[in-house]
Amino acid sequence: MSSIIITIDGPAGSGKSTLAKLLASRLGFDFLDTGAMYRAVAWASLQANLMPQDTQSMGMIAAQLPLRMQDKHVFINDTDVTLDIRHPDVAQMASIVASVPAVREALVTQQRTVAQGRRMVTEGRDQGSVVFPDAVCKFFLTASPVVRASRRYSELTAAGREVDFETLLAQQQERDERDQNRACSPLVKADGALEIDTSDLTPDEVLAHMEQTIRSVVRL
Repeated sequence: MSSIIITIDGPAGSGKSTLAKLLASRLGFDFLDTGAMYRAVAWASLQANLMPQDTQSMGMIAAQLPLRMQDKHVFINDTDVTLDIRHPDVAQMASIVASVPAVREALVTQQRTVAQGRRMVTEGRDQGSVVFPDAVCKFFLTASPVVRASRRYSELTAAGREVDFETLLAQQQERDERDQNRACSPLVKADGALEIDTSDLTPDEVLAHMEQTIRSVVRL
């Protein structure tokens, strides 16, 4: 069976992870959370006490990491790190490791391998621009910085984490700048991608728009 790939890219807090899961469920597709893959490498790098400049070791970790994603959980070896990789410190480190060419090379290879012969919704920052440039449908989600930080703040506080909103907003801005300006696979709107600003839209409204777009170009 030939692959059918739908990509959703965008900055943190734009809603891409939530919408990718919903869209995959609506279409009966598999879902690939590439952000979790980078967070897993970041978590492992922090566990190894790596400094941000130790890019060679980060690349080695990415190439050798015993990563498994199953039933909405992320495992490294047999350790469930699903909640651990959502910590703000891991998010910041994920942006750093994602700028390392060796890390991206290792994970892009894994992502393409996973998607072979499958109907899949995949989300990240370079899915439509680099990993799957021939995807049948591409989306680029955005939202205002305050809205995106507010969503993250609500997510973390709901999980029982104490966070400062202004700190979260500043970290988000730092991460945005790093993602957009890195030399390797920067965050950009892919050629042919449909851009959707989710700031004032409900997930259901965005989902309906995306599904209508997909069904207009793909026979499912």
